[in-house]
Amino acid sequence: MNNFDQLALDTRLVKNAALKGLTTPTPIQAQGIPHIVAGRDLLGLAQTGTGKTAAFGLPIINRLLKLGTRPAPKSCRALILAPTRELATQITDNLTAFAAGTPIKVYRVVGGASLNAQADRLAKGVDILVATPGRLIDLLDRRALTLNEVLCLVLDEADQMLDIGFIHALRQIAKLLPRRRQTLLFSATMPKLMEELAASYLTDPVRVQVSPPGKAAEKIEQGVHFVRQGDKAKLLADYLAKHPGELALVFNRTKHGSDKLTKLLDSWGFSVGAIHGNKSQGQRERILQSFRQGEVQVLVATDVAARGIDIPEVRHVYNYDLPNVADNYVHRIGRTARAGRDGRAVAFCSPDEIGELRDIEKTMKAAIPVVGGEPPVQLGPIAKRGPQQQQQRKQFPAGPDGKTRPPRRPSRRPKREQAA
Repeated sequence: MNNFDQLALDTRLVKNAALKGLTTPTPIQAQGIPHIVAGRDLLGLAQTGTGKTAAFGLPIINRLLKLGTRPAPKSCRALILAPTRELATQITDNLTAFAAGTPIKVYRVVGGASLNAQADRLAKGVDILVATPGRLIDLLDRRALTLNEVLCLVLDEADQMLDIGFIHALRQIAKLLPRRRQTLLFSATMPKLMEELAASYLTDPVRVQVSPPGKAAEKIEQGVHFVRQGDKAKLLADYLAKHPGELALVFNRTKHGSDKLTKLLDSWGFSVGAIHGNKSQGQRERILQSFRQGEVQVLVATDVAARGIDIPEVRHVYNYDLPNVADNYVHRIGRTARAGRDGRAVAFCSPDEIGELRDIEKTMKAAIPVVGGEPPVQLGPIAKRGPQQQQQRKQFPAGPDGKTRPPRRPSRRPKREQAA
């Protein structure tokens, strides 16, 4: 389909989509929207940055417009679950823009905000509720909300919700939902637990897959730079200095490490900020806004905090620390090359992270090109490098049994002095 006019959507939604620059549907939109409009359950497998929010948001708003009624008190008619506050905010902002000029209202409930204020707002009822699972359960426990009226449920970035540990919360929420409902599940990867979740939530779903699970966006130029852990900060500064004025996202494994790196980069004169779980909701939103506007050009983040970042202007992603979970690498680099743009992702790999690199390459079923440093010998079978790098592997002489093995390391234990 060449434009949104062909997707059986309300003309107001088509106009609002155009105002956001959406005129030609992406593959996930073109394939998914007709099924959602028809009322089918849907399992959507697509990377971040492929237009999933519009794929489920436009047809949901379209359905609610046709009802022509107001929601009941303490209820919602569409429930969208997201793993992080940032992603929930991003979804809410987009759906609010799509619904502009219509009676459909979108409301967000996340942690870090007043629970009483959220309960007061829900007392009137909302059309579309965007929530993180933890805060939703808080509101359900207070009887500030009932899910009896939910017509459509969306699980966005469902694989990340499982990674964070929301599986028990999702099962608890599922028991409170009507059996007769439409469910849409979106994920970038499809681990075994995800298959079990899909089987329990979806009924005869249509499967829409626009890229194989674990495959990185095609427009992302990837590379791995081998470096000692202690030299990573200087290497990062060298990369950042080569691209002044361009937005860069840096992934660090820990909150403490993110703060430490941010202070160091700031002392070196870079415009930098950090987001992680220890930051308040207000702090995270202010830093993201500064990053979006280009006032902060380098954003250091942990996996959870950066999950909902959708800023098309991000040109570079640096994996300062490789993720412990291989699938998270795909999500990380998916923060660049969004909305049809090009992007670059460089992974810094220390000797202690060879195992993580091997897992990432196995997940993607491809080797990441080496862009710097000396690749170690033990890269594993999946990482088949170029001829020049293959020659760097040491060839050890054959032993008495005809097999090759590295020479035995000399013992570091001091020799005992012989008795006189």
